Formats: sequence, structure tokens, C-alpha cells
Amino acid sequence: DDNLLNKTLTYNLELDGYTITSVLNARTAAESLKTNIFDLVLLDINLPDGNGYDLCRLIKPEHPDTVVIFLTANDQESNQIRGYEAGAVDYITKPFSISALQRKIKAMFAMLEHHKPAKDIYEDGSLFLDFSEQFASLNGKPLALSAMEYKMLNLFLKNPKQVLTRQQFLEKLWDVDEKYVDEHTLTTSISRIRSKIEADGDTYIKNGLWYGVSMDRRRKEMNLNNLSAKKICRLVSAGMVFSMLVITGIFGGIMQDIRIF
Repeated sequence: DDNLLNKTLTYNLELDGYTITSVLNARTAAESLKTNIFDLVLLDINLPDGNGYDLCRLIKPEHPDTVVIFLTANDQESNQIRGYEAGAVDYITKPFSISALQRKIKAMFAMLEHHKPAKDIYEDGSLFLDFSEQFASLNGKPLALSAMEYKMLNLFLKNPKQVLTRQQFLEKLWDVDEKYVDEHTLTTSISRIRSKIEADGDTYIKNGLWYGVSMDRRRKEMNLNNLSAKKICRLVSAGMVFSMLVITGIFGGIMQDIRIF
């Protein structure tokens, strides 16, 4: 009945829009884990060449954000405790409801998405700033910005259409960085930023005795967490025995993977 369970899970989870990858043993699963990042792993304990506990212990150090759920016939309390100690967040014993599992997976993805930090991104068609990853580009060409320059640009974006005195700007930088920034450093940094982001003649920062920002002239803020949910699915299945299902989905533009072993 393991083969039937494999096919049933694959069929139903594909209908939900997931990509399913099914493997037969711990070795193949371990190899797949080296080249892929998964958000959720559904893992059996009794594998032909090992056990799910060891595989779970292999997953967690390399992929601490990956959620592991055991699906197994081992229903002893000691087995359940061992599963949780290996790093699983849930332990489901066979037989179980496919519909309930589908809803659990959906709820798990919703929970993961809810707890993902929003990415702080600015884009206007020419200038791109990703403050979360500290990556910047101008007209598709990467820009080298220092950590302080990212903080200063982020302050500008958080205070659109506002005039900031030098003192106000210094105080805000102090609050963010917890390090003293003098006026000379501020002036030099502003000049350096302008030379980088205004290289094509666009004016973003207006300065004199005060600083103003016009970074919203063609502003299109992007928050990946607000993108429409989209799921991408793939299925690789081989063999007769249920061992692993790997589900891959994209929610809010962020890859989320589920594996069932």
C-alpha cells in the first residue's frame, strides 16, 4: 500500500499546484538535498537504506529553515519523541487523512509566509536598491555601496518629500547605527552617494544646509511579500516504494520547498 500512498499523495498535491519529487531511498534524498533548498520535508522513517531520523538530522544543520514532518507507520510514543528530537515539527502516523494533510501543508506555507520578513526594495526603472540583501544597480549595472551608504539611502526613502537638517540627519543615523557620525563624514558620504546614483544625470538628492530627497519621482516600491501567490510544480517519481515526496512552491516570490520522505 506504500506505492498506492505515494501515487495518491502525488496526485492530490499536484492538484493543489505543488511540484512533487519522489525518491526511493535515503542516499538519493541526501544527494538531492545537496543541490536543492526545500521549505517543507515530508519524511518517512523506514527507508530501504537508512532511517528518517538520520536524514532529518542531516537536513536541519544545513537547512535550519526547512520544516520537517514525519509520515510513518511507527506509532510508538518513543518513536514520536525521537522524531521531534531529530528536528521535526510534526509527527503523523499512518493511516492519516489526505485531505487533512493537504490543509496542514497549506497552513504551514501560510505560517511560513506570515513570518518571513518583508524585503525592503526600491525601484524606479533605472535605480534598484535592495536594502535587505544590500544589492544595488543603476540601469542594470551593479553599484558598489557601503553599509553606511545603504543606511543613508534607506533614511531618505523612509522620509520622502521631507527636508532634513544636517542635525536631524545625524541624529537619525545615530539611532540606526548606534555610532557617532560627524558632519564631515555625512557630507563626504552624501557626495559619494550622489556620484554613484546620479551618474546618468538624474537628481535624487538635493542638498545645501539641509537634505531633501526626491527618490519618489518615478518610484515603484516592491514588497515581495505582496506579490500574488504562485506555485511552481515539478514531479520526479521512480520505483515502487513510498520514500520521499518533495513539494516545491513559490509564495510571494519566495521559493518554498516541501519534501516527504
